[in-house]
Amino acid sequence: MTAPSPRPRAAARPVCGRPPARWTTAHRVLALLLSAAALLGTVLSGAASAHSVLTGSDPADGAVVATAPHRVTLTFSERVALGDDDVRVLEPSGRRADGGELRDLCSGSVVRYGVDLRDGLPEGTYTVAWRAVSADGHPISGAFTFSIGEPSGTKAVLPRQEPGGGLVGLLYDAGRYVSYGGFVVMAGGSAFVLVCWPRGASVRPVRRLVACGWVAFTGATLALLVLRGPYTGAGGPADALDAGVLREVLGTAAGAALASRLLLAGVAGLLVAMLFGPYARPAEPGARRGRTYGPAAGWAVVAVGTAGTWALSEHASTGVQTGLAVPLDVLHLLAVAGWLGGLATLVVALYREPSVERDAVGRYSRLAAGCVAVLVATGLYQSWRQVGTWTALTGTAYGRLLLVKVVLVAVLLGVGRMSRRRTRRLAETAVLPGSAEDGGPRREDADASPGNAADPVPAAPGNAADPVRAAQLARQRAAV
Repeated sequence: MTAPSPRPRAAARPVCGRPPARWTTAHRVLALLLSAAALLGTVLSGAASAHSVLTGSDPADGAVVATAPHRVTLTFSERVALGDDDVRVLEPSGRRADGGELRDLCSGSVVRYGVDLRDGLPEGTYTVAWRAVSADGHPISGAFTFSIGEPSGTKAVLPRQEPGGGLVGLLYDAGRYVSYGGFVVMAGGSAFVLVCWPRGASVRPVRRLVACGWVAFTGATLALLVLRGPYTGAGGPADALDAGVLREVLGTAAGAALASRLLLAGVAGLLVAMLFGPYARPAEPGARRGRTYGPAAGWAVVAVGTAGTWALSEHASTGVQTGLAVPLDVLHLLAVAGWLGGLATLVVALYREPSVERDAVGRYSRLAAGCVAVLVATGLYQSWRQVGTWTALTGTAYGRLLLVKVVLVAVLLGVGRMSRRRTRRLAETAVLPGSAEDGGPRREDADASPGNAADPVPAAPGNAADPVRAAQLARQRAAV
């Protein structure tokens, strides 16, 4: 009589006819990820509603003056960047009426620029065309008219393409979203490995995900740098290859931020290679902890620095309380990366590597809870800073968009809470009572007892439907 072979581990049964727990969990987490990504896209795109705007001009739009003014001035709601050729005053015949030299007339909180007009201007309707770059890095433009003496017809021709429009605008906007998404996946995935699941450094799908995030982030940042000139100057794609335009871009705050971000992307590439190279090799627990400090410190510096390049060149750097808004915006971006980037890595891990430890999922759950708390707190502050008053929440388009975001966040948090409860229940049902995973007695121990030295006991009728147990019982009977 041959000894019965050891019973293999019991597979997780479907719950109420559903797929195994790991599939259900992955699908639910994936749905949560897609909802979060949609919310992130709304947050990022909605921020564009708070650009600088033209608040006044002298002469005013549509004004009719008796004599020709010596100067045309434009007043903006916040700091802008203008060049000598960015404000043009055109006669009724279409010729330039200004001297082509921009004057900075800013004083205190008043942001005002002007151009001097030539002497001896004829009567008629004049067109003022202007373009500028907001302090948040977005191009704005517009035009208005005034008349000297009496209104008349005009032959002034305005540019067909506005700054930030056309194919270049589409490419630039796409690059912005790709760079945000790449940073989120790269930084959040690395944080997930370092904080929640160190063994994930040796898992190929996780390595591939973080590497793809780095490639997307680096490539998009480079594309944004070369497209910056034609994006703000209403140029075409061919202008992206102009070295002179690129030099001008590097002299601006937005260009310097993009160049710094590109350098940080190079450092991030070295950290990715280190994290998934030497760090992924097997080591003793103490040695593994020692090897964590270097990558963790490096990633902290790179992540904070990269988030800072956005905070210092976009909305947080303008308006009131910038000294507080900039660091809070850095925390906001890091919280997004820790939450969504870690979530994407968890989805890949659950889908492609079912043996993810429950402790890793628990650690990520705590990390995500902290990130969401930071995200909500900093988001509420930035929203209050942009809107300013309660009435603006319903009286302006930007305020109404913020209310929509609040509702989306509440819905998303509710979905996340339900998903977390469901995941816990599925994880508990995935471990069968009495199995090796549950800490129950093993078949080998039971067979070794005196009462079980003979043939194995037939399976109970309640287990006959289990194909794994039935196959094992058949092998045992055949071996008798």
